Amino acid sequence: MRSVPKWVLLSSASAPAVLIIGWMVAAALQGPAYDPAAQTISVLAAPGGSGQWVMTGAFITLGVCHLLSAWGLRPAATPGRLALAAGGVSALAVAMVPAPSSGGSLGHGSVAAVGFTVLAAWPVLAVRTGEGVPWALRPLPSLGATAVMAVGAAWFLVETQLHGVAGVAERAVTTLQSLWPFVVALSCLRHSARGAVDRR
Repeated sequence: MRSVPKWVLLSSASAPAVLIIGWMVAAALQGPAYDPAAQTISVLAAPGGSGQWVMTGAFITLGVCHLLSAWGLRPAATPGRLALAAGGVSALAVAMVPAPSSGGSLGHGSVAAVGFTVLAAWPVLAVRTGEGVPWALRPLPSLGATAVMAVGAAWFLVETQLHGVAGVAERAVTTLQSLWPFVVALSCLRHSARGAVDRR
């Protein structure tokens, strides 16, 4: 099993931190006109908004974090690493194709949908089987992570159609999607450390 460089902990831990801090700061700059329960994160990056530069920067940083994590998570199966990298590219594209301040955008919606899909699929695509596989890359945890992310994405779509709490649903699923690479990195590093102790 290939080892994971320790810097992957930094890139993978930074992803959820940057995303959450980004939307909190951008929402504070936007003021009471922004409703975090009903409005999406992308609205914070809309042109002309007070928090545009903060949320755009957060999307760019998130994309870079996912790309670095995909590069460093060498024990994960290649299709999963490619899907995580695609999620990073999607985050960069979301920053480059912002949502309008009101109404929808086919371009932005398409990019966001691709991002949701590849980030939901990457855990199950990263699965390894056999002896000595880190916990987070085993079939059951990976299938569970993908299933929870898929349910979260479906919840977000339902809330969007019903004009309900789309902002809450989006924050829940994006937090989980941004956190899972850290869980995998931690699992891989703990597995390597345990293996090193057992070989002594």
